[in-house]
Amino acid sequence: MLFHSSTFLVFFLIVFAVYWALPHHRARMIWLLLASAVFYGSWNPWLILLICFSAAVDYAVALRLQRVQAPLARRLLLVLSVGTNLGLLIFFKYVNFFLDQVALLTGVAPGRLGLNIVLPLGISFYTFETISYIVDVYRGRIQPVRSPLDYALYILFFPHLLAGPIVRPHEFLPQLQRRKRFSWLRAQVGVRLFLVGAFKKAVLADHLAAVVDPVFGTPLDYGSAAAWLAILGYAAQVYCDFSGYSDMALGLAHLLGFHLPVNFNLPYFAGNVAELWRRWHISLSTWLRDYLFIPLGGSKGGTWATCRNLVITMTLGGLWHGAAWPFVVWGLFHGVLLAAHRVIPWPGWLARPWARPLAVAATFTCFCIGLAIFRCQTLGEGAGYLARMFWPIAGAALEPASVLVVLLASGAVFAGHLAGTFLDLKRLERRAPELALGAALAGVLLLALIALPESGAGFIYFQF
Repeated sequence: MLFHSSTFLVFFLIVFAVYWALPHHRARMIWLLLASAVFYGSWNPWLILLICFSAAVDYAVALRLQRVQAPLARRLLLVLSVGTNLGLLIFFKYVNFFLDQVALLTGVAPGRLGLNIVLPLGISFYTFETISYIVDVYRGRIQPVRSPLDYALYILFFPHLLAGPIVRPHEFLPQLQRRKRFSWLRAQVGVRLFLVGAFKKAVLADHLAAVVDPVFGTPLDYGSAAAWLAILGYAAQVYCDFSGYSDMALGLAHLLGFHLPVNFNLPYFAGNVAELWRRWHISLSTWLRDYLFIPLGGSKGGTWATCRNLVITMTLGGLWHGAAWPFVVWGLFHGVLLAAHRVIPWPGWLARPWARPLAVAATFTCFCIGLAIFRCQTLGEGAGYLARMFWPIAGAALEPASVLVVLLASGAVFAGHLAGTFLDLKRLERRAPELALGAALAGVLLLALIALPESGAGFIYFQF
């Protein structure tokens, strides 16, 4: 069930109505857990058993950690839990990738060693959540959850289950103990977030997909102009698609009385790559910082060690996105950029306000270079695509209608970033008449229905 589908809207209306009609807090939590299980089971009912197994291991290990004091025994318990979760992730997501590399080295035909494995939706996201829980319990940052219902709902809560944001236990678990009271103001915020997210996804991202996907299907057939337009369109598409999902997830959570962390903060107006990663997929970048970069040593070991840790962290972050070399190289590319940002003595004038547009443009260009590697199916295609971006090469061009779609959608993203940067949108919302706000939301919904593509696409991050 896609968030912007009619099936999901019917599902959510039923969940919402029953949830708020139930008089007791615990009954509501049980209802949410059942609804989340139905939601995930609608994709593949058997894979719910995988989540239950992983959650059961973490739940039991966390309770045991509280009673065990011996350092070696605690470390073994930590390895058991983290190893189980990473083992499942590696098996379902990476085993065929590793087998393909073995086949390549041994001369076996590609695919001969591969297994017929179905990738469980959301496994990359909920695996990181389970790891953050068990590590935080191990470090003594949180107390283990006594109620299996609470821990199961932390993992299965359907708004963030499939594509995040990656929720930390200290952010979500305390909310399960607080009785929820319906608020029209909060419901309005939830509806607004959901509609804005649906517009980003169903209108902007899906229209851009119809332009971008054919280009990256055969990227070496297109010329330089089409390559730049397609990568600009893909930058707008991936932002609208993923931030649209995050907006809808936050909106759904608000409608149920929960708060999820913000996952995007105007990333395309970042002035350098470090700032970009503080604004883009915030829940992932902070997770990588806290559970990978800092345990590796962070920035405590000097310049060389810091650069090494940045490159390792981002390369593994690239591999997290998918079992393919373009993802690994994309992560390596961003690791090198972050290291360069640390070690190169950049001129001081770059920090001045008048130079900000130049820094933003340079950062966005670097991000687009990375996206070209990220989006192409092979490293060879990625190299050919980058060659078209930086050397005039003749080839097929985009149709005028496709060019218009890219320019309009990219312009909408740019306008949204401008508004978010220079306008106090929260203050304007508070001061605007309720009738005007209602009319604006209705206008967004109407525009979305009018401009909706004939066939929508799944969310990009479902494949990761």
